[in-house]
Amino acid sequence: MTHTQNRSIGRKKLLTEMAVIFLAATAFGIAWNHRLLVNAWSGKSIATAPAPAPAAGEASIPLPLGLQQVKELYDRNEAIIVDARDRAAFAEGHIKGAVSLPVGEVEGELTRFREKAPPTATIVVYCNGYSCHDSRTLADRLIGAGWRQVYVFEGGYPEWRDAGFPVARGK
Repeated sequence: MTHTQNRSIGRKKLLTEMAVIFLAATAFGIAWNHRLLVNAWSGKSIATAPAPAPAAGEASIPLPLGLQQVKELYDRNEAIIVDARDRAAFAEGHIKGAVSLPVGEVEGELTRFREKAPPTATIVVYCNGYSCHDSRTLADRLIGAGWRQVYVFEGGYPEWRDAGFPVARGK
């Protein structure tokens, strides 16, 4: 047998093995998702139970939001943007219209904050970017205090500012 014939046989064997693996995976996928496929082909939808809402007093976790998601909420005025940094950092620059609620002062400021943000409000908390964890800490505390729609803008003030979005200085 020549080298060319050996290579040809090797290729055929490889293609045969690949075809067997593909067919086995396809058969397994069809068998596993049989009910879903039958319903899809017949035009039926599979009813799924909605995710249960957290029970009263049960804590949830703040979900992260990206820059574009925060900008959309900001533009539509659908969220209260909260700066978790200290007051000096806030005064140096912050997202325009943001509320200052330093994570270190949250316990003493909750009453005042509740006047601006009812527990039904959508809250977006930010701080100094991905390496800053104050926004997550503050979001956890707000959830523990009764707010349910609390998100964390992980890119924080630096990402917002660098994108050229509205910022302000001062108190």
